[in-house]
This record gives sequence, structure tokens and C-alpha cells, in this order.
Amino acid sequence: MRLAMIGLGRMGANIARRLMRGGHEIVAFDRNAEAVAGLAGEGAIAATSLEDIAGKLQSPRIFWVMLPAGGPTESTIETLTGLIEPGDIIIDGGNTFYKDDIRRAAALRDKQLHYVDVGTSGGVWGLERGYCMMIGGDKETVDLLDPIFDCLAPGTGTIPRTPDRVDSDEDPRAEKGYIHAGLAGAGHFVKMVHNGIEYGLMQAYAEGFDILKGKASDKLAPEERFDINLTDVAEVWRRGSVISSWLLDLSAVALAKDHKLDAFTGHVSDSGEGQWTIDAAMEEAVPAYVLSAALFARYRSRVDTTFGDKLLSAMRYGFGGHVELPQ
Repeated sequence: MRLAMIGLGRMGANIARRLMRGGHEIVAFDRNAEAVAGLAGEGAIAATSLEDIAGKLQSPRIFWVMLPAGGPTESTIETLTGLIEPGDIIIDGGNTFYKDDIRRAAALRDKQLHYVDVGTSGGVWGLERGYCMMIGGDKETVDLLDPIFDCLAPGTGTIPRTPDRVDSDEDPRAEKGYIHAGLAGAGHFVKMVHNGIEYGLMQAYAEGFDILKGKASDKLAPEERFDINLTDVAEVWRRGSVISSWLLDLSAVALAKDHKLDAFTGHVSDSGEGQWTIDAAMEEAVPAYVLSAALFARYRSRVDTTFGDKLLSAMRYGFGGHVELPQ
């Protein structure tokens, strides 16, 4: 299939590369002309503007927008709306607030345009590992786009099948690493909660390693002090432990490289999904103690940092290439 990729940052460029490796054609556009030229050198079709993109696609034209949530995505979709024709498809693969998806889908539906939201997880590793995707939109459009999602997904790989997963209501694509979560907005809603859970998991690791590090404190009785090698702990927990995970893998890599994590400020940023998850919990009257505490811990880190906060920053850099900005 031929589709446009609008936004060639860390995620957008690698999604385009994976699709090209799978035999799809990419029309690439970014405000950074060097990024476009770089991807064109790998086989993409370069575009100089949104108008230029529209002229290089065939009906139904597919526009994948991979830009920061909010203004950049909003203005791009608004511009595209004036360029495309009935039957064309806009995909938002960023971290958009799901209520914005619902609003956009309704507005585009009135113009006979299709809107699909794709919550995309995989970070800078997705090019090789594949992307976990949570998709929202009407069934007919999502099914039409299936070759794209199937190409991007990690596939079944070596993960054992879940026993008793035989219900006909279960999406078989989940075993490949992607699902059709529901109507427009559902994909980003599921991804939003995914990121909220991510905050909680990361905070648990950070606090645990902080406790381990603190056992050497001179505030403790000498006979109760342990100088624990955190690098060794991270490594041994990766192997057979019930708390092993990719986040722990990334923590082990960061600690092996820099035992004190001095390269990280520990001022931990958040990209909004954690707060949106808590907002949803309050709307639904669902208690979310761990996720709330994890979000507030990030706010606190910008005032008073700990070693655990540095580990949070190391994990964020590991999976997404996020560099914390001075607060």
C-alpha cells in the first residue's frame, strides 16, 4: 500500500522504515527538509508540502500523522481536511487525547472522511521489535488498513500462546501485537491507560532501587548497613524473577553503563497521558492510588530529586529516547 507519513521524528521515521521494509510505499513529509531527504535516500517518496503529498497518493488516500499531541496535530489535520476527498483516511498515530479523537472523527464523518486513532507503543526500539498498537475507528476502515498494521506489529514471535484463549469474541490480532479496540478514540484511550500503568511500574522500580541504595546510609546502625551492588541486583532480577520486564532490562543497561546515573538530572517529565488517566479514573469513580502517586512523584522530582528519579529518567531515555529538560 502507499501512504503518507507526516512527521519524521524518532517514531514517525522508524514506522516509515518498517513499512518500507515490508514492501509498502511511503510518501514522506516533515518541516525538516533534511529528515525528508534522509528518508528519501532510503527509498521513500519525498514531498515538499501537505499539498504535494495529496497529489502523490491514490484514492483512497491514507495520511498517517505522527506529530506531538495538541497544536501540531490539530493544525495539520485541519489543513488536510481542506485537501482530501470523500473516502480518504487520516490516521493519528501520536498520543492524542481520546476526546479530541471523538470530536475529530465526528467532524470528518460529516465530510465522508475516515479517521483512525492508533495508540502506538514501542519507542525507539519499534523498528526492529515491532510496534504494539491499539486502534480506534470504524471496522471497515480498520480492516482496509490491516496490511499496514500487520506489517508494523511484532507478530507472534516466541511468546507462548495464552491458555484457554479461544473465545470467538477475542481479537485474534492481539496475539500479533495489535487490536481494534473500538470506535474512534478507543485506541488512544487504551494507550492512555497503558501509559498510566507505565508510570506506576516505573515508579515501583525507582522506589525499590532507592531503598536498596539507601541501605548504605550512615543514618543506619553500622551493622545494618549493606553496600548493595545495584547493577548486580538489576541483572539477577532479569533472570527468572517474577518482576522481570523490559523496563527492568532498560534499568539494568543504564546501571551497567553508569552505576550512579550521573548523566541524568532526575527531573522527570510527563507527556500528559498520566494526568489524563487520572482524570478518566475520577470521571469513572475508579480508585487509582498507585497511578496517582506515580504522577505526583514526577511532579515532586522537579523540586527535590532522588536516585530513583534518575532511574526513571534512565528508563524514559531507554525506551523512548526522552531527554529531560531543565525545570
